[in-house]
Amino acid sequence: MQKFTTKEIRFLKSLDTPAKVQDYLNAIPVNFELDGKDSAKSPLVVMRTNKAHCIEGAMLGAYVLSLHGHKPLLMHLKTDKDWDHIIALFKIDGRWGALSKTNHAVLRYREAVYKSLRELAMSYFHEYFDDTGRKTLRSYSRLVNLNSFENGWECEDGDLWGIDEELENCKHYEIVPKKILSKLRKADAVEIEAGKITEYKK
Repeated sequence: MQKFTTKEIRFLKSLDTPAKVQDYLNAIPVNFELDGKDSAKSPLVVMRTNKAHCIEGAMLGAYVLSLHGHKPLLMHLKTDKDWDHIIALFKIDGRWGALSKTNHAVLRYREAVYKSLRELAMSYFHEYFDDTGRKTLRSYSRLVNLNSFENGWECEDGDLWGIDEELENCKHYEIVPKKILSKLRKADAVEIEAGKITEYKK
């Protein structure tokens, strides 16, 4: 197993606020998995290949936060027939915020202003829609603490599918009562158009 170099750790420790960590995640080009293989690369591999998608960015973000006294916490946002999303959470003065690696104009960073995990998860609800405008977010997971996994996960050479599976299978909390699903209003045309804005081109 490889390890972070002193230079790499020094750089990560310079990212001493969640905002700085988010800026770093934004600067990493998106991993479009152009080789056709799904991946869940460790923070070390992401840093050295300089490519990341949602879960890879979340794991890297959580690891960097852990170097500054935060617990490395992830949350899974589960959808109905849409792409799920993974975010890294942090808490400041009793309020929750989130880091997010996404290629789109929405579902991004959240300031630490939310009183509860549900409140934070709900902040993504109205922005989470597919190309037809159908709102797709359905539930959010309990927090997954990456410290519960085997030591050295952040430096693994292989994909971290165990973390991905835990996020998928852990307890989730419903946010949309089934009786109102059919009554949800679709996003407006201008919102759908704005949702097509991307940060990196494939």
